[in-house]
Amino acid sequence: MNKKIKKNLIEYGVFAVVILGIYFSGIHTEIIGFAQRGLLATGAMNPDIEKVEEDITEKGPTATKADFNLQLINSKGEKVSMEQFRGKVIFINLWATWCPPCIAEMPSINKMYNDIDKDKVEVLMISFDRKFEKAIDYKKRNNFDFEVYAPIAAMPRMYESQSIPTTYIINSKGELVFTHKGMADYDRQDFKDFLKSL
Repeated sequence: MNKKIKKNLIEYGVFAVVILGIYFSGIHTEIIGFAQRGLLATGAMNPDIEKVEEDITEKGPTATKADFNLQLINSKGEKVSMEQFRGKVIFINLWATWCPPCIAEMPSINKMYNDIDKDKVEVLMISFDRKFEKAIDYKKRNNFDFEVYAPIAAMPRMYESQSIPTTYIINSKGELVFTHKGMADYDRQDFKDFLKSL
């Protein structure tokens, strides 16, 4: 075998070992999420809140009533019912640590969380990891300020989603006014103003 072919095989072998090492170490999700964060920075993945505002105006009193029968547990092991947040705007995000788009949008959600009036807006970051400890560890490792939750009963049908991340927003009147499937940048001023308007 000539030296050039041998050198190429060694290089490809090293590359394959590195890729497999990244994959089996579990950090590939965070690497992909970091790359997708760049896509979020372009503004191409922003939710269309103008359309939502138009729909709210058109629907008026016929907006969909939210289902408050959502039972959760937080990172401290405390049981939480969504009912206790009735009267507030509720930002619900379904996510998991194994989901790169979920990981990509987390920093923007954390920044948004730090800018909102927590007396008026509640953020429910609901993890779908099989082991809730993974979500708790991920939150701590990244110094996120929001609380993480896991469902302790079946999700109400209106919050079931075939994909994550999925975000729902319930206004202070208890109406489901916003659904977005896929990642988005939630730290935009127009989005924070939208939350305040609800």
